[in-house]
Amino acid sequence: MKHYIFNIALSYLECENLYSSSIKSVVVTAVSGERVQIPSTSLRPFIEPTGIKGRFCLIVSKQNKIQSFTRNDA
Repeated sequence: MKHYIFNIALSYLECENLYSSSIKSVVVTAVSGERVQIPSTSLRPFIEPTGIKGRFCLIVSKQNKIQSFTRNDA
């Protein structure tokens, strides 16, 4: 399994685009410098009235299937 750590900071207005049928995924840059594509549906549970802000951990299988996606605010 592979894990990626990254930060996200989006306003609520920017998050509204995650509900658009034309936006299927979001590309983020992990702290390691790797670019990671995440389905927009995986981000929706983290939207708050102010948007999305925080440090996240994504764990994927060898086949690049999401095993775990969590907010890691410590």
